[in-house]
Amino acid sequence: MTKKTIAIVGAGLAGLSCAVRLTELGHHVELFEKSRVPAGRMSTKRGEGWAADHGAQYFTARDPLFIEQVEKWQADHAVALWTPEIKVYEANQWSTFQSQDLRYVGIPAMNSPAKHLAKELVLHASQTIDALSRKDDHWLLHSAETGDIEKGFDALILAIPGPQALTLAQHLDPEIQTIAGQSNMKGCWTLMARFQQQPKVPFEAAFVNQEIISWVARNSSKPQRTGQESWTIQANPLWSQEFIELSKEEVTERMLACAKKLGLDCAAAEISVHRWRYASGATAAALGFYSNPELYLGLCGDWLNGGRVEGAWLSGYHLANKITHRELSS
Repeated sequence: MTKKTIAIVGAGLAGLSCAVRLTELGHHVELFEKSRVPAGRMSTKRGEGWAADHGAQYFTARDPLFIEQVEKWQADHAVALWTPEIKVYEANQWSTFQSQDLRYVGIPAMNSPAKHLAKELVLHASQTIDALSRKDDHWLLHSAETGDIEKGFDALILAIPGPQALTLAQHLDPEIQTIAGQSNMKGCWTLMARFQQQPKVPFEAAFVNQEIISWVARNSSKPQRTGQESWTIQANPLWSQEFIELSKEEVTERMLACAKKLGLDCAAAEISVHRWRYASGATAAALGFYSNPELYLGLCGDWLNGGRVEGAWLSGYHLANKITHRELSS
C-alpha cells in the first residue's frame, strides 16, 4: 500500500472517525475545521460558570463496530451512560417515555468523544475551506481565513453537511450535485437556560410532540456536569427551518412561551440562543458514504447514513476502509 496524503474538510464525528481509521491504515491525514475546536454538532457551549450541550443531546449504539468504539470511550473516561427520567408531552398530556435504549453522553461534556478522537490527529482549526481545485492529480484547498493552503493532497474527503458539500464541490463532480442535493437537512434553534436553582418540573428530559419545542433536557442531570444549573431547549426541525431567518429575540420569545406551557418557566433564567443552520436530515436512501475513485474524492457524514451520531461515525469509518482498500492502494 502506498502512503497517501489526505485532506478532510470537517472535524465532526464523521471526519474524525475517517481520519483515525485512515491513520491506522498508514496514511497521512490533515483535517480542516472552521470552528476553534473539533466536534461539529456534538458541541458544548461554555460561559462563565456554566456549560450546556447545545447540539446532539445523547447517542445510542447498535452496530457492533460502534459499540466497540463506545466501550473504548468508556474505558478512557470520555463517555458515560445517562439515565434521566424522560417524559413525553403530546396533546396537553404527559406520559412516561418507554424505551430500553442505553443513552450515552460525553463526559465531562458532549464534545469529549470528538476531542478523544482528535488528540493524535493533525487538525487545522479556524480554517473555513471555501474553494477547491485539482491540479496535477492533487487537490488544492483555499481558506477564507488564510488564503491558499500551501500543500496539495492526493485525496480529499468532505465531512460536512450536504448543502455545504454541494456548494463546495458540485462543479467538480456531477454526482455530488445529485447526492448532496437530496440531503434534506433542516436547521435547529436551540436555547440554553441558566437558573440559580433547579426548576421544579417532573422530568429531567422530555420529548415534545406537536409543539414549537421538540426536546427539553436538564444538562445538569448528565454525569460529571458542574457549574450553574443549565437546561437545553430545542425547537422542532420543521418549525426551525420555516423560521430559520427569524431574529434571535423573536425565536427566544416564542420558544420560552412554549417552555412555560410545559411547566418550565424561564422568566428568571439567563438565556443564550444558537442557530444550527444544518442540524438534521438525511438522504432518502442511506448510502453510507460516497466515493469517486477517479477523482480521489469522498463524502461522509450522518446525512449519508440515516442521521444520528452512530451513523456519522460509521460513515467515516467505512469510507476510510473503502478508499484505502479499493481506490488508494497500489
